[in-house]
Amino acid sequence: MAATAAGLGEFIDASPSPFHACVTVAQRLLDAGYTELSEADRWPDRPGRYFTVRAGSLVAWNSAAQGPFRIVGAHTDSPNLRVKQHPNRLVAGWRVVALEPYGGAWLNSWLDRDLGISGRLSVRDGVGLSHRLVRIDEPILRVPQLAIHLADDRKSVTLDPQRHVNAVWGTSDRAGSFIGYVAQRAGVAESDVLAADLMTHDLTPSAVIGADASLLSAPRLDNLASCYAGLEALLAAPDAGEARAHLPVLALFDHEEVGSTSDHGAQSNLLTTVLERIVLGQGGTREDFLRRLPVSLLASADMAHATHPNYPERHEPNHLIEVNGGPVLKVHPNLRYATDGRTAAAFALACRQAGVRLQRYEHRADLPCGSTIGPMTSAGTGIPTVDVGAPQLAMHSARELMGTRDVGAYAAALAAFLSPEAAEA
Repeated sequence: MAATAAGLGEFIDASPSPFHACVTVAQRLLDAGYTELSEADRWPDRPGRYFTVRAGSLVAWNSAAQGPFRIVGAHTDSPNLRVKQHPNRLVAGWRVVALEPYGGAWLNSWLDRDLGISGRLSVRDGVGLSHRLVRIDEPILRVPQLAIHLADDRKSVTLDPQRHVNAVWGTSDRAGSFIGYVAQRAGVAESDVLAADLMTHDLTPSAVIGADASLLSAPRLDNLASCYAGLEALLAAPDAGEARAHLPVLALFDHEEVGSTSDHGAQSNLLTTVLERIVLGQGGTREDFLRRLPVSLLASADMAHATHPNYPERHEPNHLIEVNGGPVLKVHPNLRYATDGRTAAAFALACRQAGVRLQRYEHRADLPCGSTIGPMTSAGTGIPTVDVGAPQLAMHSARELMGTRDVGAYAAALAAFLSPEAAEA
């Protein structure tokens, strides 16, 4: 199935949390003939199409080839507002849920929106423990803006992340506890809930907009657009029975927005252990694994800043980045991105083979630059890495904007990167 803006919108709407994103990807992989493996089990020693899930992260691969790895890495998490451990508050007659910003959430964009809840409950299940995904796609929460008449400065309000992003969900004490409400909706007793990983999501569905239908308005484009494009690229790779010189891998990590330091973030051992087990399953040794890493390539796929029409001065001159202008190669001399000349050339060749235009981005030297999983993954694995993305506006807002034509171009470039010999044929 070719990557489309409508397909991306459906993917995003099905994936309000990293846990749900992994379920969405896993189902697509299962439908395509992939087999899920548990990290705790012995893995097959025969070639095949496999994937494994660790919490909100997923790695998938097709092990027909024994050559170098070609990896697309992305992240499943997005900035949002997350539920605190003791969320219940009663303030001036309002039932309030205490929230905390996750990642670099652009706080003003979360005001006055109808919000649902998604995430995971860890519950007592008999004498054991189980984890239940939860998703409430109803307008149960809202973070209200201050009236302009009450502001000190009628031009703007400075938001305090401790005091000003809590959400109202009722006007009386009858509703009980918020965790109890979520547990009831999940079909479990509140007394059985041992822990909760809950977050808010905007309820407005993704939509193709613009007079010429050239734009996609959606939440979580950063970085579910890259997860979707990477998934489509992996599924487009040649089947296991066809000769192929490169072994394609898709690695989707949680926690990029907060530094990736977790048991399943990009700084964890997830990718390296999976890659080594792939080599061992092919009959290789650790020596073979170590020899394969420096000749492999990884594309750190994250979104890129399109040149903003209202703030063109905030961008590096002579580096115009156009929406619907093709994938973006991201370069930063001080290594906020991992790209160097070798890896830039590899992605430029992939774009040429895919028949899509390549754009090149550099950040203004007088502004702090964000980063990606690229530098840390490259350092942790020793795999040469290129940072790439698709152009968008309003990054880290509750609602973001990208070009519809960029969806297919992005996926095509990543597909050529994963299987360069297929693009050359």
